[in-house]
Amino acid sequence: MDIGLKLKELRTQNGLTLDELSARSELSKGFLSQLERNLTSPSIVTLQDILEALGTNLSEFFNEEEYQTVFREEDYYVSEKEGVTTTFVVPNAQKNEMEPILLTLAGKSQSQNINPHEGEEFGYILKGKVTLVNGEKKDELKQGETFYLNGKHHHYIVNDTNKEAMIIWVMSPPNF
Repeated sequence: MDIGLKLKELRTQNGLTLDELSARSELSKGFLSQLERNLTSPSIVTLQDILEALGTNLSEFFNEEEYQTVFREEDYYVSEKEGVTTTFVVPNAQKNEMEPILLTLAGKSQSQNINPHEGEEFGYILKGKVTLVNGEKKDELKQGETFYLNGKHHHYIVNDTNKEAMIIWVMSPPNF
């Protein structure tokens, strides 16, 4: 683990300058700069002080939980119900900030009705023609078109045609 780089990343994520971190941790700006460049090493007590100033602790700092960044077809989870195939292309996305799915609607079918919620959604029509029903409003969408909405109203997608439709649908926060 590159402690200096990780400290610098934490500092910048918190929007702090070296001067601000120096004031919070009561350590010199020069010492902190040397730490970030791995020119010196902190004692455990000093590292604890720096991490406290950055809003974290030793346990979180050294927890290098790996997370998957690439997903292949064998990673997907597929749910099928009444002419609707929902492919969860990022497994266990509920722990993330957003949840993308690939929604396949057979002819004459519709997605689940999404209840009002906090957050936003984005959709891209990969194939076919659909109707986005968002509260009282209905919008026709075709291949290559997109939608972006907040979750204030009940909403769902209808495929009134006889042909299959496919949509990439991303919800933030996860709610599918």
